[in-house]
Amino acid sequence: MADNTQSGSVKAEAGEAIKRKLEDKIARLDHELNVELPKEIGKAREHGDLSENAEYKFAKERQHYVAMQMQGLRKRLSALSLVNLSKIPRDKAGFGSHLKVLDLEKDEEVSYQLVTAEESDAAQGMISTTSPIGRAFLGKQEGDVVNVRTPAGAREFEIVQLKTIYDI
Repeated sequence: MADNTQSGSVKAEAGEAIKRKLEDKIARLDHELNVELPKEIGKAREHGDLSENAEYKFAKERQHYVAMQMQGLRKRLSALSLVNLSKIPRDKAGFGSHLKVLDLEKDEEVSYQLVTAEESDAAQGMISTTSPIGRAFLGKQEGDVVNVRTPAGAREFEIVQLKTIYDI
């Protein structure tokens, strides 16, 4: 019983950490959008003719970009709140899983962790569950051979070791 409580706590902490990261980024972008950019636009307006004012054009483009980025992050945050971490399987790869895989073509082991798009960092072995490789590993078990179609071509991996969010 303590193991279920502990794994539930780990899942809750992971979910909260992701939400905090998104909320922090939204707050930074909100500050830029509502405090910094209006100041830049105001300064640029003081320079006169807006039709030939590169600073003004850049600030307006940045304002649009930041607003769109915030909208996307808010959608992700909303979608994340709908994720039921208790539905992640105990014996198959899913969000939070750590995988040690053998690249059958290169004959080398690679380690991956399946994470959200916001956490992904391929150089650190943290791959998004929405990436081609991440999607291919979802639902797979230790010993499975996984064929992955990537932009660089087809790859084949064997899952050598799997630790799910419950094992960590």
